[in-house]
Amino acid sequence: MKQTLTELMRMSRICRMIFATCLGSFILVIFYFQSMFQPVMRRNPFVMDGCCRKGSRNALQELYNPTQSDLSGAAVLHQARRDQVADACRVYSASSRKRRVLTPADLKHLVVDEDHELIYCYVPKVACTNWKRVMMVLTGRGKYSDPMEIPSNEAHVPSNLKTLNQYSIAEINHRLKNYLKFLFVREPFERLVSAYRNKFTLKYNSSFHKRFGTRIIRRYRKNATQDALINGADVKFKEFVEYLVDPATQRDGPLNEHWQTVYQLCHPCHIHYDLVGKYETLEEDANYVLRLVGVGDSLRFPSFAKSTRTTDAMTAQFFSNISSEQQIQLYQLYKLDFLMFNYSTPGYLRLD
Repeated sequence: MKQTLTELMRMSRICRMIFATCLGSFILVIFYFQSMFQPVMRRNPFVMDGCCRKGSRNALQELYNPTQSDLSGAAVLHQARRDQVADACRVYSASSRKRRVLTPADLKHLVVDEDHELIYCYVPKVACTNWKRVMMVLTGRGKYSDPMEIPSNEAHVPSNLKTLNQYSIAEINHRLKNYLKFLFVREPFERLVSAYRNKFTLKYNSSFHKRFGTRIIRRYRKNATQDALINGADVKFKEFVEYLVDPATQRDGPLNEHWQTVYQLCHPCHIHYDLVGKYETLEEDANYVLRLVGVGDSLRFPSFAKSTRTTDAMTAQFFSNISSEQQIQLYQLYKLDFLMFNYSTPGYLRLD
């Protein structure tokens, strides 16, 4: 009896130790994310932290303390962009009753490059295919040399790149603290129209037509033909907007990543991004990242076809058939992206 009691007490101590370990890991990730919710933007993270290889400088160090004089001007620009995000987050935090702690499942858009200590949050319709190609070159250890030799469909194969949600909580926190974290953004409505054009007006995207097009047509088109209901291949932009602003869509779950907000994809109020690149200055900002990494002489970001890109004038044309009420609703949906990344309210909107 005494031996049994001793065994029970021993098992109880072991259970308490396991519980404390698990709780400690959980608190660790909560502490990290909550501390990042009000990030200190003008920090100097390089007071001999354990992050860096002895005798070497990583991209994070080069960003905050540039040794190349011609990078100093860019450092000032990116400090201003970080400040813009921080200010918008403070305003949103003060006005919102919602408090949320991120979990590893929220980190599936953050691509990790161990060799160069980088984390890239990819945003669809903001040159993410080319950025994934570049990340494959950076992480391939010689397997690839030219990003444009990588087929676009291969760039989107999940197993070709490692994402942050695949790590343990302790490993996640270490990388968020010590790696250079960056993302690229775009004028929200240009990105939205670009997503619509790509996913609903091109014949080869039949999977989107079936998955979303049929649902949109069924909900918002009166007297739809049987062909439209079956194939969903001719969704109008007006119908797409109706779908986005419909409260039922929000109840269905998160928006698809191609038209989800950057705020929801990359969580910039929870994660302190060291660098915010812009689609409008894509090649300049992208090659700045590559110079920080130390590969600027051997690797250049691919140029893109400007003739096919969605422009502001094109976006204004798409919005001309949208009612002022729906324009207001759509602006509210993407308002945080406008404010965080310093995009002006488009002149073509009728918000009064």
